[in-house]
Amino acid sequence: MEIEANTTEAFADKVVWITGASSGIGEAMAKAFAAAGAKVVLSARNQAELNRVKDESMAAGADEANLFVLPLDVVEFSAMPDAVETVLGRFDRIDLLINNAGQGARDLCLNMEFEIYRKAMDVNLFSAIALTKAVLPSMVSQGSGHVAGVSSLAGKIGVPLRTAYCPAKHAVLGFFDALRAEMAHHGIKVSTIIPGVVRTNAVAGAMKGNGELIGAEEGVMEGGLSVDEAIAIIMPQLAEGVDEIVVAVEQEVQMMKMKREDPVAVFRAVEAMAEQEIYASK
Repeated sequence: MEIEANTTEAFADKVVWITGASSGIGEAMAKAFAAAGAKVVLSARNQAELNRVKDESMAAGADEANLFVLPLDVVEFSAMPDAVETVLGRFDRIDLLINNAGQGARDLCLNMEFEIYRKAMDVNLFSAIALTKAVLPSMVSQGSGHVAGVSSLAGKIGVPLRTAYCPAKHAVLGFFDALRAEMAHHGIKVSTIIPGVVRTNAVAGAMKGNGELIGAEEGVMEGGLSVDEAIAIIMPQLAEGVDEIVVAVEQEVQMMKMKREDPVAVFRAVEAMAEQEIYASK
């Protein structure tokens, strides 16, 4: 992927920590930051996949010394302080933290076990809060920093089959919007990233109501943006410190606009979506 010169300049030698870096948007961001000359900390549970991302980044020209694989299960909240100390011990500072780790959940509310709601909140929301709180003191001390939280179009609009995912992603926006106000005084930027449909394996990794994963056969994503198209939107806006970065096709952008201007029309539209996609064949 070709990185714009101004983006390379913004991130060269910066320490960037990305959770959920083993696949999808997180993997693509890690490779893009590595190509821009950043010092990249790659975190996720799957160390083998993190090593693959590191190797592929090096094959594309990144310096091995700038790539640090730090396996992390983001729902192990008590592990966050030690993880932060490990990163600071390696690179002395953290310039940009991207809370990208997440997991979807797709099923009817009537079929969704309560524990899935709790897990969706833990993975998507509380992990971001826990790691951000652990990182912030070092950013306050250094007088600079940038924190990003990855939400979703489902964090703006409630849609069928997402009664676990939508509240978690709505809450991500609420946390980081409130944090932005508090951190401005300290010279720390806060951004939210709001992807619409991006063609990754996210649906395959989403949970059904009983906790089983949807799987690759059913979880095929169509339409929307490619990962490269998404990264081309995200990277320059992160470089500029944009508050809210929308990563979506025009139809999705217009739906978000309609939610603000005529929410009732959106409510009726998603009801029709549910009727067509869920109940029409029953």
